[in-house]
Amino acid sequence: EVQLQASGGGLVQAGGSLRLSCTGSGFAFDDYTVGWFRQAPGKDREGVACINRSGNIVYYSESVKGRATISRDNAKNTVFLQMNSLSAEDTAEYYCAADYSGCSVVSSTDPNYYVMDYWGKGTQVTVSS
Repeated sequence: EVQLQASGGGLVQAGGSLRLSCTGSGFAFDDYTVGWFRQAPGKDREGVACINRSGNIVYYSESVKGRATISRDNAKNTVFLQMNSLSAEDTAEYYCAADYSGCSVVSSTDPNYYVMDYWGKGTQVTVSS
């Protein structure tokens, strides 16, 4: 059974940091690009970060660039998203997803384009101001 599990969300004060984890099982995790998306209430889903299978190509949306770092440990089938200098605008449900292609899907600004092979359930990040 294919599974993607996002974890690490929680309540954090503005200016704080969180590290989200995405762990996969049931498929060849190290063959897949992994992206992080987020969706705030009443807003469209947004692709915020992506890392290719080998970890040498990464993408960040303008909304998190300079504050986020994505990395992966293929030996542990896990991708991490370190988020710093959090603000209320970062409050959202965060999802990870895996796709056999590259980061072009995640970098799209059109939510209708967010077709990934596998999706995990989200983890809630709430930033208090």
